[in-house]
Amino acid sequence: MKTGHKPTPDYVRSLRLALNREFPGTTFYFLPADVVSQTINFGLPAPFDIQILGRDVAGNQLVASAIADKIRHVRGAVDVRVQQPSDLPRFQFAIDRTKASELGLTESDIAGSVLLNLSGSTQVQPTFWLDSRIGVEYLLNIRVPEYEMTSLSDLNSMPVKAGTPGTGNEQLLANLATFSRTNSQPIYSHYNVVPVVDVFGGVGGRDLGGVLADINPILAEAQKSLPKGSSIMLRGQAETMRSSFLDLSVGLVMAIALIYLLLVVNFQSWLDPFIIITALTGALAGVIWGLYLTATTLSVPAMMGAIMCLGVATANSVLVVTFARQNLHQGMTPLKAAWAAGTGRLRPVLMTATAMIIGMVPMALGLGEGGEQNAPLGRAVIGGLLMATIATLFFVPVVFSVLQRSVTAPEKSEADRLTPTQGIIPAPAAT
Repeated sequence: MKTGHKPTPDYVRSLRLALNREFPGTTFYFLPADVVSQTINFGLPAPFDIQILGRDVAGNQLVASAIADKIRHVRGAVDVRVQQPSDLPRFQFAIDRTKASELGLTESDIAGSVLLNLSGSTQVQPTFWLDSRIGVEYLLNIRVPEYEMTSLSDLNSMPVKAGTPGTGNEQLLANLATFSRTNSQPIYSHYNVVPVVDVFGGVGGRDLGGVLADINPILAEAQKSLPKGSSIMLRGQAETMRSSFLDLSVGLVMAIALIYLLLVVNFQSWLDPFIIITALTGALAGVIWGLYLTATTLSVPAMMGAIMCLGVATANSVLVVTFARQNLHQGMTPLKAAWAAGTGRLRPVLMTATAMIIGMVPMALGLGEGGEQNAPLGRAVIGGLLMATIATLFFVPVVFSVLQRSVTAPEKSEADRLTPTQGIIPAPAAT
């Protein structure tokens, strides 16, 4: 495409609307084009795959068609189709084995003759030609031209002969088999040896989690109409998203717990680390607001950005609480100690947060090829640091002053209360 083209999803959306409008009755869908999407889908051709497993293929197809019809009305669900529909027209012929045996022919002979005429010799008798000059073998395929097989009468007049020379008589296919019209599946799929019917679908103009939230009630209702022995499974990016979000959520909680325990070891206190990590509530709130205000959906990069901003927020909070603790030991009241720490550490806190925010601005804008994939990370970090900085400068000092009310300044020793003059002990008088 030309330089400066619009984002690819815009063209996909336009083509999807135009093709379905101009060619009704034809199914169009867009396959994952990049390696990242194919990897996240685990090789599946769609973001979500609803698999109906069971031996009753006909009953499963009816359930799959009902599910697909309902999902098409879900906002954001696109390219919904049944991968194994039962609407492929075919000719089915039944061989009269008794008559064929009387003529010296077997069912294998008849099937081989049909394959030879319709598919070619590679299906029945593979033939190779060796080029002696370069030593390369070429596969030769001999078949009847397609323009010779254009009607049912051409099929009926197809010659059939025995596979072994000298046995049986050459006959017409119409003398050995009867034809009937039927419908069947164009694709046959299995999962763990069990027949499966897939309902594939994509997402457009909406996040995958929102679409799945509307699809889950449909699947719960379809469970009631499944044939005996059948089951429904949801695969694709839906499964990846669920596992990734679960792992990252556990990682986020573990990060906060490890930060707290590390601070407990360093401060030799349970209270001060608790005051420090209260700034993380502002960081998490900022991540949510940053994604909401920029119309960015929650994703793996966004959750990675949330974990990243926890470190900077903790460092700034440690700085403020450390200076507040020093002021408290110098005899200040908890309120004055927190106020002095917030005002005295204002510049370092703002410099640290501003440097991180400025560094994330280019990523948050999503500039360049593929920049929109990492944009949620930058937006999450910026939103989290903005709120974390406010929480560090205002919320953390308030929590410190409230929780440290019961702490009084340590009493000075007798030597500390004496002035320099009073502290000098005169020498004893000479006798």
